[in-house]
Amino acid sequence: MAKITKRSVDTAETGSKDYVIWDDELPGFGLRVFASGKRSYVIQYRSRGRSRRYTIGLHGVWTPETARREAKAQLGRVAHGDDPAEEQEEDRKALTIKQLCEQYIADMEAGLILGKGGRPKKETTIATDVGRIRRHIIPLLGTRRVRDITKPDMNNLMKDIIAGKSRVTMKTEKLRGKAIVRGGRGTATRTMGLLVGICPEAVELLKDKHVPVNAFTELRKMKPLRQIEAAQLMVAMNKYSIAYARSLVGATPPALLVDAAKSKKMRGLSDEQIALMEQESASLDREFRLLEETYGSDHLDLVIATGYVKRLIENARVVRYLAQNYPELLMEFQKITESTQATA
Repeated sequence: MAKITKRSVDTAETGSKDYVIWDDELPGFGLRVFASGKRSYVIQYRSRGRSRRYTIGLHGVWTPETARREAKAQLGRVAHGDDPAEEQEEDRKALTIKQLCEQYIADMEAGLILGKGGRPKKETTIATDVGRIRRHIIPLLGTRRVRDITKPDMNNLMKDIIAGKSRVTMKTEKLRGKAIVRGGRGTATRTMGLLVGICPEAVELLKDKHVPVNAFTELRKMKPLRQIEAAQLMVAMNKYSIAYARSLVGATPPALLVDAAKSKKMRGLSDEQIALMEQESASLDREFRLLEETYGSDHLDLVIATGYVKRLIENARVVRYLAQNYPELLMEFQKITESTQATA
């Protein structure tokens, strides 16, 4: 093991299997040498009792010096409770516009998307919506991640549809049938209505959850900041039903609703009960944020404390003393070390 430099990277020999050269100056920083000859910089660390590996990037794009600086930055984040490898994995799995659209189409065809009057959409309406999604939205934005979409992106989508960038002539399932997709201002306006209203951050929070699409309809009634708060509450409470989403709308102050004038009073609830719901919702949100803010430092303290307890238990003299004088305390220490090993 030696300091990773350009010379050591260039002279590293390939083998029949991948292997890692670890740096002797910065613990956890290494160079992964692939059997193919490719090389990449990595860091290895522990998070929540598990060994994790984070890939910084390929040699060539990164130099040993820039990779070392990045490794220090990421290891510093780890010390504060962050998990770069998990973030990297989530980034790879981030929901795309195409995936979101296909999920919407599947729910719509299953009758889960309600139209006017609270009834499932008609077949003709579904066919029109599917056409707009697959002929305009997916070709223009399909590969983009939902959380990366910004308001300028939406404006550009509308301009592109008006300009006819999604214009195409395609065959249909009918014999000699074809569909001529022209675009235009009217099509752009109606197509945008299928995308506008849901905050990307709220979608990202709920992307891996089993959320009925009509729950998103309820979220759309709230302003973006409140949508994020509502999504966080849904995750914290592990409740994703339409009824729960509707109750969150009911507990939302008028100032945080998109159209406060159209806010409807919830059936069976008095004004006092609705006010109490708003207070409880705000209190729960504050507690959630407090836990989120203190998690990193609390987790670091816990890691240090459990490490210290483990060292104590490994000392035979300490174990004998505790066994003779404080057997209950020794039992609790042993439970702590056993639970830590079980999660490792």
